[in-house]
Amino acid sequence: MMSVFPSTAAAKKASRGSPSAAAAPKSRGQRAAYLFIAPLGIGFAVFYFWPLLQTFYYSFTEFGAFGGHTWIGTDNYVRVLKDVTVWQALGNTLIYCVIGLLALPLAIFVAALLNRRGLRGVSVYRALYFIPFVTLPVAVGLVWNWLYNGDYGLINEVLEWFGADRRYWVSDPSTAVYAIGTVMVWSTTGYYLIIFMAGIKGIPQDYYEAAELDGAGPLRRFFTITLPLLSPTIFFASIICMINSLQTFDLIYIMMAEKNPAIGDTQSVVSLFYKWAFVENAQGAAAALAFLLMLIIAALTLVQFRLQKRWVHYA
Repeated sequence: MMSVFPSTAAAKKASRGSPSAAAAPKSRGQRAAYLFIAPLGIGFAVFYFWPLLQTFYYSFTEFGAFGGHTWIGTDNYVRVLKDVTVWQALGNTLIYCVIGLLALPLAIFVAALLNRRGLRGVSVYRALYFIPFVTLPVAVGLVWNWLYNGDYGLINEVLEWFGADRRYWVSDPSTAVYAIGTVMVWSTTGYYLIIFMAGIKGIPQDYYEAAELDGAGPLRRFFTITLPLLSPTIFFASIICMINSLQTFDLIYIMMAEKNPAIGDTQSVVSLFYKWAFVENAQGAAAALAFLLMLIIAALTLVQFRLQKRWVHYA
């Protein structure tokens, strides 16, 4: 007996202390984890990280008319910073961003209404609001161009009933950028509505029942329970909305014809990038412009992360 127990304990101690025995299952688990995340990592490296490095490199080069590129240093960045059209496009992009953020309070308001207890047909309302988001931008742009038309557009027909004058909404430099921004809000509200409805569903009903017992009305419950507990969702949606708004391109490309007198007043940074890269064959300057936009998005996102500590409440 004396010879058995010491040897068993020693064997267990040796097996626990052996680096190879402990590391074997751990290394197998690690290899499996790496295999599972490998497709995502490869996709990120091929479609995001490598193009980012290429864009950064090309921003210091000038492309020839017959191919090839020549290193020119920081000349493209100097051109970007001195070009008046860049600053105009940047101003328009910020306007699109501000207008696009209006979709968030609208979506929160509708989501709160649709989450009322006893409301029938919620799935129908949810689908109706989500349809504009899944509709192709080409179809959205064409339909809204017809609605905005100064001669036979439905919006002007309605405004005439109230005595207002007809306007060429997308041809007038003073209204074109706001007309496109309105379409942005209309087409994206359904997407944020789905996010906010899911966020409100995650708020425990006990809080609302306790507030009702204390005599709190719907507005007070909304401002004291829904909004504070929905703040993490609002923070996430605001970042997504800001990034999407800063990359506005498709609606401008579809709704603004080449000879439209207001095309310069509606041009965003991405549409200017498209013009430089694929129309004027200035890929180097376009790469510098794209890299500048990436830095602006990163800076604004960082500011949002800094400020979120003051208003986002994590339960």
